[in-house]
Amino acid sequence: MGAVQSYLDNAYMESFLASGSTESAFLRAVIDDDVPRLKDMVRTMDEEDRAKLADKEILDGCGLLEMASSLAQMKVCKYLVEELGFDVNLGGFRGGPTPLAGAAVSGEFIVARYLLNHGADPNKIDGTGFAALHAAAKNGNEAVVRLLLSRGARVDIAGVHGTPLHTAASYGNIGALKILLDHHADPNRVSEVTGTPISTALDSTKHGLSESVSLDCIKLLVKAGADVNSAHPDTPLVVATMNGLADSIKYLLEAGANPGIPDKQYGRLPIQIAASFGKRSLVEILFPFTSPIGAVANWSVQGIIAHEKSRCSIPKEPRNKTMDKIAELKSQGEKAVKRKDYLGASKLYSEALELDNCDATLYSNRSLCYVQIGKAQKALLDADVCIARRPNWVKGYYRKGAALMSLREHKKAVNVFLEGLKLDPANAEIEKVFWEALEAMKKDHAAEGSLKSTD
Repeated sequence: MGAVQSYLDNAYMESFLASGSTESAFLRAVIDDDVPRLKDMVRTMDEEDRAKLADKEILDGCGLLEMASSLAQMKVCKYLVEELGFDVNLGGFRGGPTPLAGAAVSGEFIVARYLLNHGADPNKIDGTGFAALHAAAKNGNEAVVRLLLSRGARVDIAGVHGTPLHTAASYGNIGALKILLDHHADPNRVSEVTGTPISTALDSTKHGLSESVSLDCIKLLVKAGADVNSAHPDTPLVVATMNGLADSIKYLLEAGANPGIPDKQYGRLPIQIAASFGKRSLVEILFPFTSPIGAVANWSVQGIIAHEKSRCSIPKEPRNKTMDKIAELKSQGEKAVKRKDYLGASKLYSEALELDNCDATLYSNRSLCYVQIGKAQKALLDADVCIARRPNWVKGYYRKGAALMSLREHKKAVNVFLEGLKLDPANAEIEKVFWEALEAMKKDHAAEGSLKSTD
């Protein structure tokens, strides 16, 4: 991601600042903390434009005060608030952060305190779908987390991806996690997008969080009373197995996780999931804790693996009939997609998967349908299975990136599309969505106040 980060911090910003626009001139003055220059620019504006200055978008959904707050330019902040009368709660309606969230994500304690002292609402949800406490938890800015909580920030305030506890767990920010739990954050609160905080921490290992850090988060959550058998949408043990996290599986079992609870999408126990992916080491960990499954004649580690492998094979005798049925369902699914009946198509693909649960194409097709009907989390699960079945097939990465885009996880989508491009550098389709994801990530980056690196 170094090249992408460089693109965002340097090439894009240099191009914008060199554009000669009014917005770029304002931004340069903010970056330089140059109040006299700002005053000169304001003097040249007519009364109508001056009245609209507080609402003026400078860059990617951010106004002057959001920019100044993110960059900790106190002179500019004071000028805008105390002399021009900017409302500290404006902003966040253009798709960018509020001034307080901008200061929080950048860890600017002094600016955050100044804004709070001048009436900033710590519980305002901004244009990114988060409150300031989410922003502080995301980057692990502990001093700002404490400040916000001391000024009335709700510890379990809900954002698009859950509470601040979900955010801290997702990014592995142990310090912020401890503070939130000390302030009685609910370790069992469920997010429709990411599930429980434990599941969030486990799933984040797919996107760069180390298992050791994820496990540290999980231990804190369990100590605070998190339910290791909460199935929202799946139990932590199922999620850990899906992600191949051996140490997490061991800890969860020790903490009382029940290996007899199946995943909701396919009805498989954790040991069956491990076996289906050929993860013998995980099967060995789960085996002593799992009660025998009646359908598995040879109840042993090798027997379970062989049984799951056989489930991916269509029986020889009725093979032609079964293949014909799968082909028919696929055809019907394709027709349903063409007429944009994505719900109907998803049901057809599900029926086909009951006959052959190892067909990566079916998972890919159903992932597409799930995105279209607003079930992005299910789309992401199908894309992950598709990649597991055919790791060198670009389509799986395309589907996964699309699901992440739908979840507004733009940075993660960039990484996934980049993986696909490495497999097929000439693929114009995935190159196109890669750049779209990069643009979206660039806007996220600006909105979070990460322009500090241009100083």
